[in-house]
Amino acid sequence: MSARMHAIVQSAFGGPEELTYTETDVPEPGPAEVLLRVAGAGVNPGDAVLRAGRVPELVTLPWTPGNDVAGVVEQVGEGVTRFAPGDKVYGMLSVTRHGAYAEFTAVPADALALAPKNLGLVHAGAVPLAAFTAWQALAVLARVQPGDRVLIHAAAGGVGHVAVQLAKELGAHVIGTARAARHDLLRELGADELIDYTTTDFRTAVAPVDAVLDLVGGSYGPRSLDVLRPDGLLIGASIDPGTDERQAAARGLRYAWVASEPSGELLDRITERIEAGRLRVTVQQTYPLAEASEAHRTIEAKRTMGKIVLVP
Repeated sequence: MSARMHAIVQSAFGGPEELTYTETDVPEPGPAEVLLRVAGAGVNPGDAVLRAGRVPELVTLPWTPGNDVAGVVEQVGEGVTRFAPGDKVYGMLSVTRHGAYAEFTAVPADALALAPKNLGLVHAGAVPLAAFTAWQALAVLARVQPGDRVLIHAAAGGVGHVAVQLAKELGAHVIGTARAARHDLLRELGADELIDYTTTDFRTAVAPVDAVLDLVGGSYGPRSLDVLRPDGLLIGASIDPGTDERQAAARGLRYAWVASEPSGELLDRITERIEAGRLRVTVQQTYPLAEASEAHRTIEAKRTMGKIVLVP
């Protein structure tokens, strides 16, 4: 294996043009890590937030972005027994200097799981962060029970379309906001009610709900409080949630912000659902690794249906 590789390296905060396709060293896997030959790296809205420098304390420049990853184990570090070279795996990286936008990346073994047998590796690279976020929001924070009414904003997006499926599996009555052109897909995934946010204020179309998963933020936060039942829960997932715990509590409501942590154990549960046909993740488009800047422009346009994946 060559000691050099191509990767996206960012040396300054700013626009998509700061994502530079360059040659750099292949990382060495440390203890409890594996070195992956990357097959697919999911592109998430949070990647663009970090690239722009909106949360500078999380990033040490220069860095290679990318949380979602799928690939083939190239080498295992000291103490790794679960995986061996040649294994097809997927997982999620924490924010590190050596992310997934690269031909190779080093990943903690406990953040990985064997990839679903019925899913190609490029496609698998779209799964982890969306699945983790939806699971944490609905199964852990909201503790959705059969009969609960759940509203999901940006229901056709990367996290949203996974959340629709998980909420339905948990027995919820699922309501989603999305453009009309995406309603057919969301009905296929299990949505019970759909609202075209470009023509309708959801507050006028939704009966009170038990939980809202807000994947938009801004004005959607305080507006979502208007449709919650007493003691209902608003779950924020954007850098600008538009509201907070105090505002919710003043109205007899609850607010929580969802965060996702890498977990190979949780990914095993996601794999079971994918292999059983109970969960699907839609990939709207793939881009060559060298076109990471264009992928970020697409994700920032907020018109995606499903996920975007970079392919080295």
